[in-house]
Formats: sequence, C-alpha cells, structure tokens
Amino acid sequence: MDSHPSGAAEERELIEIETDLLSLYIKGKPYHSRYESLKQYKTIQPHESMHFSVNGEASINSVKIFDVKEEQLTERTTVPPLFFENGVYQLVVTPKRDVSLEFDHEHPGLRKAVSKVGKPPYQLLMGNLTFTNEVGYTTFTILCEGKKQLEITLEVFPSKLSYKEDYLQLMEEVNEEIYNLSYHFVKRTYLEATTTQTVDSSWTEFYRLLMGYFNQFVRAVSHVERQPHHQLKKEHRLVRGDQLKRQDTAGLKYLRKRPDLFVESARGVPIYNQKIMPTKGWNVHKEPTYDTLENRFIKWMMVRLSHRMDSLKRKLEERSPFSYPQRNEDKVDRIKKMETSIQARLDSPFWRGISKLDRSVMSLVLQMAPGYRDAYQTYLTLSRGLVLHGELARMSVKDVATLYEYWTFLKLGQMLASKYTMISQDIIKVNRDGLFITLNQSKAAKRVFRHPHTNETITLYFQNNSGRLPTVRQKPDSMLSIEKAGKDHVYEYVFDAKYRVDFAAEGSYYGRAYGSPGPLEEDINTMHRYRDALVQSKDDTYEHNTFGAYVLFPWGDEQEYENHAFYQSIQKVNIGGFPFLPQSTTLVERFLDRLIECSPKQLQEEGILPKGTIEEWNSRIDEQVLVVKVESEEHLRNIIQTGYVFVSDASLCKGWKSASQIALYKPKSIFKEECGISQYATLLEMEVEYSRNGISFRIASWKRLKHKIKPVGYGISTSTLTTLTNLKTAKELPQLYMKNAKEKQLWELLRRFSKEIRLSLDHKDLREAGKVTSYYPLSKELSVEASAEEVTVSSGGGNISFTYNQLMRNVNGVFKEIVNLMT
Repeated sequence: MDSHPSGAAEERELIEIETDLLSLYIKGKPYHSRYESLKQYKTIQPHESMHFSVNGEASINSVKIFDVKEEQLTERTTVPPLFFENGVYQLVVTPKRDVSLEFDHEHPGLRKAVSKVGKPPYQLLMGNLTFTNEVGYTTFTILCEGKKQLEITLEVFPSKLSYKEDYLQLMEEVNEEIYNLSYHFVKRTYLEATTTQTVDSSWTEFYRLLMGYFNQFVRAVSHVERQPHHQLKKEHRLVRGDQLKRQDTAGLKYLRKRPDLFVESARGVPIYNQKIMPTKGWNVHKEPTYDTLENRFIKWMMVRLSHRMDSLKRKLEERSPFSYPQRNEDKVDRIKKMETSIQARLDSPFWRGISKLDRSVMSLVLQMAPGYRDAYQTYLTLSRGLVLHGELARMSVKDVATLYEYWTFLKLGQMLASKYTMISQDIIKVNRDGLFITLNQSKAAKRVFRHPHTNETITLYFQNNSGRLPTVRQKPDSMLSIEKAGKDHVYEYVFDAKYRVDFAAEGSYYGRAYGSPGPLEEDINTMHRYRDALVQSKDDTYEHNTFGAYVLFPWGDEQEYENHAFYQSIQKVNIGGFPFLPQSTTLVERFLDRLIECSPKQLQEEGILPKGTIEEWNSRIDEQVLVVKVESEEHLRNIIQTGYVFVSDASLCKGWKSASQIALYKPKSIFKEECGISQYATLLEMEVEYSRNGISFRIASWKRLKHKIKPVGYGISTSTLTTLTNLKTAKELPQLYMKNAKEKQLWELLRRFSKEIRLSLDHKDLREAGKVTSYYPLSKELSVEASAEEVTVSSGGGNISFTYNQLMRNVNGVFKEIVNLMT
C-alpha cells in the first residue's frame, strides 16, 4: 500500500526481557512506513514517548528496550514510539527450564498468532504480532501451567496520524459531536421526551454536559440575583396598649386569653358604657426577606454542583498508566475556574443570608419564574445521564480506520450545522433504554439541513445504500445531496473516507508520478466507479445524479497538497481527493461552501458529460416554440380533432420558421379559469394554404406542462416565440419573454430566494414587449429594481447594486452578497 524501502536488514531487536524462568524478544522495524529509514525517523520524529510496562510473578532480571535516538537497546522504559498500526513484529519466548509456556491475549487473532514451536522439554513460543488498524494500549501475558508469569503492556501508535495532535483529537471530536447531538436532542424535546435518570451519570457525560450547560446555569443564577423571589416576613412585637394597631388573628388570640390586661382609659374602646384598653399587646411588623424555599433550593443546587465539579476535578487528576494527564491539565484548569466562580457566588452577602434547604420544594416559581425555571431545568440536565447504545458507543477505540470513517461523517455534519439550520437527524433515536446511536455500517444515517435564506435542502448521508442498480449496489461512506430552487432533481456528491495515504517515498512510482503524498490511485479509481455506477432510472432510461466523488484521506499539509494532481483534477473532472484531519479541514470546508452556494447552472456545467452530449444539447438548447393564440372554443376543438393548427400569415410572428414545437395560448376573455398555456406538441410538417392565406401545422400528440402558465395581466395578440426551456419552467406569461442570458441569469438567481418571481414588461402584449422593467420576488425580505444596465437588491434597510456583466461573470459572488445582506 505505502511505498517505502523494506528488508530484514532494517529490522531490529526492540524488546529484550530476562527472568528466572524465560527470555522474551520482540523484533521488528522501529519506525513506521512514513519514513524511509531509521535515520530519517530520528530526524523528523516528534517529541512523543511510548508507554511500556512489565509486571510478573517471576523474578525479572533485566528489561531492555530499543531507543531510536541511541540506536541501541537501553534499560530506560521511556523511549520514542516503536510499535505502529499495520506493523509486523516477531515475538519469541524461550524457556530456561523444563516448563510449558503459553501466550494469552484478549484478541483471538493475536492469541492464535503465537504458538509453540519445537519439541519438549524446551518448546519455544513464536509468532508475529500484527496490529491491523489498531492503536492504543495492548497487553499480553505469558503463562506457565495456567499461572501468569509475565504481563507486558505496550502502546501502538497510528502510522498515518500524529498521535497527540490527530488521533486523540479525532476520538475527542467524535465523542463531543455525539454528545452534543444527544443533548441537543434532549433540549429540543425537553417536554416530549426524557433522558434516563441515573444515580450517577458517567464522568465523561458529566464533563460534556458541564462544558455545554455551565454558562447557561450561571446566567440563570445571575438573573435570580438581579430579580430574587422574596416574601413578607411577619414578626410579632410586644408593645404598650396605646401603640397597638389593627390586630391580626394571632394578636386577637393573645388578648382574648388575657382579659386581665384590659383597664379603663379615656382613650380606650367604648364597651358597655366603659372605655377600656389593654396595657400591652402584639403588633405585627412586616419586612421583605429573601430567605425563601426557592432561593434555598437554588443555593442547594450550586452547592451540589460545586461538590460534583470537585469530584470530577479529582478524577481527572488521578494518574494511571492508561491515562494522559498532560491532556487533562487544561480540563482541570477549566473546572477549577468554574468551581471558583460558583464558590465566589456562595460567599457573596446575598447567598450567605440564605439558609440551608431542609425540605422538598414544589413551587410554581421554580417552574415558571424567569431565572428560577432556567436554573432548575439546566440543573436537571446536568444531573441526568444519557444511556447511549449503538455501533458507535460499542466501537473499540483501537479501530482507527473505523474511527476515521465516523469522524469524517460527523465532522462534515458539524461543518454544515455551523452555517445551516439542522431540521432533522436520525443518528440519535430514543427507545426504552435511552438514546440509541444508529451510526453503523448496516443502516444509513442522515442529517438534513436547510439554507436559512434560500430554503434549499441539504442532506448528508452515511453509508447510504444505493438500492437496485443495473450492475452492483454501491455504498459510499458519506453522500452530500443538495436541492436547488427551481430544479426537480438533486445534485449528489460522494465523500469517501479512506484511511490510507501514499507517502511518496523517494524513488517510488508514486513519488516520481505525483511528487508529494496523497490518496492511493486505486482509491481515485473507486471514485470514478462511484460516479459511473450511481445512476437513477427515469422513463426507462438511466441518468447520472452523482456529479462528483472525492477521497478524504488522513494528511495534514494542505498547502503542499494544493499542487497535487489529485486536487487539481477536482476542477477538471470533479474527481480527486482532499486531506482531512482535525487540523486540516480548510480545503473541504471551502469546497462545501462552494457546492452549496453555487447556482444550479454552475453545478450542471461542471458535470462531466458523455461524448456527443454537448452537441446534442446545443441542437436542443435553443429549441424554439411557437405560441399561438386560440381564437375560440370551436377553434380549440377543431385543433384537437384534426391534429392540425392553422395560423394566418398576418398572425405569424417574426422568426416563426425556426420553431420545432407549438403551444396553445387560451385567452382569459374566452376560457375564464382555463386560460393560459398548459400543453404543447412537436411540429411534424407544415403545409401552405394559399386559399386561406396561412399555414397548417401537423402536430404529434399533445404533452401537458407541469405548471399551467397564467396570463397575470398580460396576453398574446396573435403568436409569439419562446424557447422550450422557458415554456417548461415558466409559471406566468411574462416569464416567456426572457430571451437573453442576462435576464435568465437574474431570474434564476432570484428564484433561489423565492419560488415565485413576477416580471413586469414594458408592454401588455408579449409580442410587442421590448424589455423587463422590474422583478418582484414574492418575499418580504427582498425587493429588486432593474434598469437597463444595473440591478439593485434591497433587504432590511440595506442594499447592494451590481451590473449585469458582474452577474454573468460572478453569479456565485453576487449570491453571497445577497445572503450577507439578508443576514
């Protein structure tokens, strides 16, 4: 697959372990296929170190491992990477006593690869360890009579990716996108569906949730602090009788039980010819308090969240041979900042004055009040755990090729979601157990987006099965389907992930032919196969609906690759390859933007056509249609019954001889609701009728248009010429007038923003019209004014102007300007 020098001379002894019971050796190449030699690997090899550990019951006398820097075995266990995916490494274990040794590994393929060689009493263990598309940690064990004697753990590195910069970020982005999709799904269906309530969600889930929802929780708490819920607190104070005010129930009860407090007083209350007054009593004093159950509950949520963040922080700080603490430092710092911000709020005077929660809370304030409602819902989300099932969740992270396929699809979707509105997805589904991931190779998954301004639909498929084809079914990794306004077909593009790259080693065929690393030739040939094989049946014929096919391969140098033949071929034949890694997405993103923003005409022009198609199109592209006015219902019946259309010399428009089709215009004054143009037919022959001063056209069978063309205030006095393309796409009579490329281009551009475009002409009769005076998109967001040379588009108080020449030269640029105007 990859071109590089080979040979046993380059193999080295990589590991040597001596114990009282056995000797173990591993031999192989100490560098991967990207490098031509160990010398080049030493020069370019990044500053990475390989994890290696040895444990055992037997006494370990010595452990030596090959150091590529010193080019010799060393007793240091921290060395640069030695083991790589798809590498082959020979393992030999020799016993020192008359014992039976066994090799054990969790993977059955590796377990069977090592077997006993020779005859007792000194049987060797020998075999080849091959890590096919697998990276990460691997552990194997040497057993003696069923008891573990030696356990070795080593790290396998990817050969086509940078381990720290690419592979780990690949895994992180896949997890992040799946969790983002999951929680986005929960958020959008908060009232209709629920997540699985767990005692304690996994730390990974909690970290993802925390990163996505912490700021939302803090904003909600800030709103509570600005507008806190409060209550009027009653306090009864004992005062003199002359200071008593209106009594509440408690005050009246106090006086009722103490009649001895009442004495005669000139200022007392008259009762039975006496004025009496109590000597003392209770007055009610009311003052606002923020120490409410609702505020106690918000404080409790902050305390609980702070405790969970502290536990998560300690979990990330744990060191183990299978963790990467250097990658956790930034996460720990983020959590510390979050925890500090929560603690600072709890230490503020407002929250210090709030008591500890001592009971359950059921309150409309928590369900409806701004701030309280948001804090409560966000905390519920942070407290829940999603049960994720499916192929992706079960996937071994060691399978880097599968991981790369998944990542490419998810990354393409993420790039689309950042610019277009996602309207549906079936990657995440809900069942009784929780959320189910359907991203696997047995079922097609898709995400559907909508352009915010043109309402055009963009669909991204994963492993979309082509169904029945004349030859063989096809199943590319990712398929992008783009609908364009005004077109009844879609434009499809294949993006196929291939975890393969030719490094263009010096002296190799690939290096001589292409000069720099790139996708394999056989993968480019696969793209040709996809485009040729993916066809659609229509009217007993087959049509290509795939306009381009591209390999996505793991390479990082985008700037150098722009000069590669397989990148430049995209502009020529719409087949080629793109480098695609977490740090190398610019070329793909730029290309996606172009495909989605381009007009249908541009995409159609970029398609590769069978030989002779262009000539055939040229013979049809200006196929002329003679539109004839029907004079009466009797005239129409005669045409249908005889199969002839008679047109007098005086009614024939200029250029009528070029017509190969004929259409009937029924005026509103005669045909009422049935007015307009709804059918056309092919002209078979014509005959001059001198007696009637006209021409009789014999026609084939009538064909109906998909849309009836309505007059909308215009008419045809006798006859006029138009093109077959205009006839099939027009919905209103003025649209038949468009005869030059500039008017058609502007109309097609505006149709991407509005399905209905009305035209105004300088004359009510199409035959007499000289120009289009204005365009009216049926959209509140746009207004268009057109002069002879310039067009002005207005939206939202702003406007842009462009000439027809600018429109013809750069229609995609004008489209983007209008989109920016509407944003």
